[in-house]
Amino acid sequence: MTSTQPGFDPGPPAAVAQHFATLPSYAAHAGLFWFDWGPILYRGRLDRSARVLCLASDPGPTERVAHRTLVGDAGQRVQGFLTKLGLTSSYVCVNAYAYALLPSKADDALTDVLPLPEQVAWRATLLDLITGPQLQAVVAFGGQAQAALDLWADLPAGVHVERVPHPSSRSASALLTAWHAAIPRLRGIVTPDPDPDGAAGVALPNYGTSFRESDYAPIPRGDLPFGVPAFLGDDAWGRKATPRHNNGVSRPSRDLLHTIEWVAPRS
Repeated sequence: MTSTQPGFDPGPPAAVAQHFATLPSYAAHAGLFWFDWGPILYRGRLDRSARVLCLASDPGPTERVAHRTLVGDAGQRVQGFLTKLGLTSSYVCVNAYAYALLPSKADDALTDVLPLPEQVAWRATLLDLITGPQLQAVVAFGGQAQAALDLWADLPAGVHVERVPHPSSRSASALLTAWHAAIPRLRGIVTPDPDPDGAAGVALPNYGTSFRESDYAPIPRGDLPFGVPAFLGDDAWGRKATPRHNNGVSRPSRDLLHTIEWVAPRS
């Protein structure tokens, strides 16, 4: 399915860019994150036109390469979720944390970083800046995102909230059960985008008992910066490869903190 957005994301509006520049420092908690790679802040519409706000946990290595969040395997699963709602562009995705979280430190970050007053205030201002009267639903993917949502005091009244497992959840059955249940509820609330791809997305089947390739969707070009290669945001080639690999970008075990490897598909 193609995006109705222009050929690339031109970047944030001035007011949002100014707020991004005030991101509170993570330096005192650098040991909890892949800190030296810097923050990744968003994907999608930042002009308050989004009908769905997606909250996830933190960016990963593919997100660092793309300079946008939720673009790797997890992001392509989320894009498939949005596609089933008929959304081709009217969404925005942000995270509980702007830096990539070390999985073994997730519990520490939940207590030591997420509820810090400066973090809560910055995140709330961001959510207020990027959402508006067209917002119909918030989908919080995973525990970190759900905890961040609970700290947003100004969640607009009447906006539907779905709390579902993170797309990288280790329990595939729990993920599929929850996502399957969420789709019909959200289809009854969220207005599809008014283009042929929106209508086609609503007609897609719901999730089954296993995650299928058809449940993924490529990241639209309109969500990505100018100049990225055509394969970025679409790892279908890796999922079909032998051996299978769900992400074209990874952190090699020899240097987890400071090295990223990016593999392109062969022509």
